Amino acid sequence: MKPHFRLDTAPVAEPANVVQGDRYRITVLEPGLVRLEYSESGVFEDRASQLAVDRAFPAADFAVTDTDDVLTIDTERLRLTYDKGPFTTHGLSVVAKGGYHSRDSVWRYGLEVPNLGGTARTLDDVDGAIPLEDGVLAVNGVAVVDDSGTVLLTDDGWIASRRPGNLDLYVFSFGRDYKAALKALYRLSGPTPLLPRYALGNWWSRYHPYTAEEYLALMDRFRSEHVPLSVAVIDMDWHLVDIDPTYGSGWTGYTWNTDLFPDPPAFLSGLHERGLASSLNVHPAEGVHAHEAAYEAIAKRMGIDPATEQPVPFDPTDPEFLEAYLEELHHPLEDDGVDFWWLDWQQGGVTKIAGLDPLWLLNHFHYLDSGRAGRRPLTFSRYAGIGSHRYPIGFSGDTHITWESLDFQPYFTSTASNAGYGWWSHDVGGHFKGYKDDELATRWVQLGTFSPVNRLHSGLNPFNTKEPWRFGSDAERVMKEFLRLRHRLLPYLATMNVRAHEGEPLVSPMYYDHPEAPEAYTVPNQFMFGTDLLVAPITTPVDRSTRLGRVKAWLPEGEWVDVFTGLRYAGGRTVHLHRPIDSIPVLARAGAIVPLVPSADVSFGADLPERVEVHVYAGADGDFTLVEDRDDERWARTRMTYDDAARALTVHDVEGDAATLPDGRGYDVVVDGTEPVDVPARVFAILDRAQMGTDLKGAVYDLVRTARSPAHAALALQSLDLSDSLLGAVSEVLLATP
Repeated sequence: MKPHFRLDTAPVAEPANVVQGDRYRITVLEPGLVRLEYSESGVFEDRASQLAVDRAFPAADFAVTDTDDVLTIDTERLRLTYDKGPFTTHGLSVVAKGGYHSRDSVWRYGLEVPNLGGTARTLDDVDGAIPLEDGVLAVNGVAVVDDSGTVLLTDDGWIASRRPGNLDLYVFSFGRDYKAALKALYRLSGPTPLLPRYALGNWWSRYHPYTAEEYLALMDRFRSEHVPLSVAVIDMDWHLVDIDPTYGSGWTGYTWNTDLFPDPPAFLSGLHERGLASSLNVHPAEGVHAHEAAYEAIAKRMGIDPATEQPVPFDPTDPEFLEAYLEELHHPLEDDGVDFWWLDWQQGGVTKIAGLDPLWLLNHFHYLDSGRAGRRPLTFSRYAGIGSHRYPIGFSGDTHITWESLDFQPYFTSTASNAGYGWWSHDVGGHFKGYKDDELATRWVQLGTFSPVNRLHSGLNPFNTKEPWRFGSDAERVMKEFLRLRHRLLPYLATMNVRAHEGEPLVSPMYYDHPEAPEAYTVPNQFMFGTDLLVAPITTPVDRSTRLGRVKAWLPEGEWVDVFTGLRYAGGRTVHLHRPIDSIPVLARAGAIVPLVPSADVSFGADLPERVEVHVYAGADGDFTLVEDRDDERWARTRMTYDDAARALTVHDVEGDAATLPDGRGYDVVVDGTEPVDVPARVFAILDRAQMGTDLKGAVYDLVRTARSPAHAALALQSLDLSDSLLGAVSEVLLATP
């Protein structure tokens, strides 16, 4: 294999970390992570695997007690007990230290232990919730990953099968120190790579046979509507699909359909001129047939006489085919301007090599190949097990267009971080089936704005599309506002991209920062979006009478400011938050510093802005370092500190390469959360929207205006005959401000 296919690995453990017998080997990688191997032959594995590419952890601190019958290993985080025979339930156990109940905090070989969940391979044809695979976090302290069946990585960049019968387990015993467990995973498996900056903006994707003229005109329509995009995805109709059945189904293809795209390089250049990166969809399973433009070249490389028109079978287990597949089919299209590939693989999991998942293989080699010319690599494909975070971005598959699908996605996205998988891209708005519902579509775009990747997508149906102007006026207005907001967030997102590379995913469950708070586990759809924004998306329809959506939220201790409404909330409590269609609860912690692109400067593409609008949320001192580059590793770091007493933000001198930033970079400061809330006006707006009797509205409003305090008003409301939804919405405003 060529040098760019050789992943940097350090698979051999520090000898001081190894405890070994005739048929077992235990490696204490760090106090909370142990590798357990058993081999009847006494031959163990020191090559890298799909999961483990770096076992060269520093020498760990642990104690060993070895008697004739039992081996015990103690670290600050765990106690391992082993009878030194074949792994059995009674003979091998790991107990997490830290005061957990011994019944709950012990893992015994062969038995399942409670797990906080990870993610799933795909959401194809899913309507609602599905079971998740395990991650590396457990509320009771111990999680296990079985790496026995995956393939190995060889020094020459290829793969190898394992020795049959060997066991290879990794036990994560970090208690509720979830971030430490994740960082151990990233050390073992490799870090989450940095995404190209363009991937952080809005993506357009639709399964539809566009012409080049039609596609570029649509991009211009988005621009004229002031709706920014940064990635243009062209689904499978870019290539020939209506072919002679002799050559297959047309599902696989590598030859442009020149009836639709008469000049592909000019089309791709047109996208680039508009500031858009481009991606093409590929389904490779049917091989390469004689109708393909590249058939002669790849047939000759594979020893097939092109005159025979014999197909070149798709065999990714053949390294010669894999190199030819990339070099003859993909590289010429990349030379024409394709930036990355949507690898739409869903054709099974069987290969000639035992234990090899072809999806993982394609993700691995496509990703490495995409970085061969020094570009920041990127691929777009489904999840293929723990360790897949090395190959972003994830494509979650073809979901149904239903409220049930939307309601599952926040939990699915944040919980995936428990497997280290932080860059999911969902079909925002859903792919197919279901129904058109303006409110559903709007809520989905709002969630997409605060998702790892925001890719508008729809399936092959003339009535199924996600242009905002294809919906009612209210939905159109709100969708446009949130799509603009996504591009306003680019400075914040770019900084969080670096943070993800350093070991903390963009989207994380509430229990990461609050592992000992029971309430943190009761809000599965709520998450942190980066360091400072708490998001509680609304994923169910509005109440008919109040016209407000509602979501249960838990606010950690401290003060929180809603970035849309300006309402201030005391933390340390669980509340129901109510919002009309134009808003969802997004709360910034007091002292948060959030850098944005000014509204007037939002544009296509993802270039660094000339000005940054820095929003500061009053109530505490703050500190934030804005991290930027141009996908070229020339980093500029700009630290910002906020003094709450003085209401003053200081932008410090740039560290690193200041030339990375636009000439004359300027900063505008907005301090939020300082204006007093006009409580009666807020209540009036709720009542004015409500579909209910006007006399009752008047009684509520009079009570609020004349009460001695908002708290007294909230108590007095109990005496009125109000619906739960209206009482909750009004009480939220009355009791929001500390």
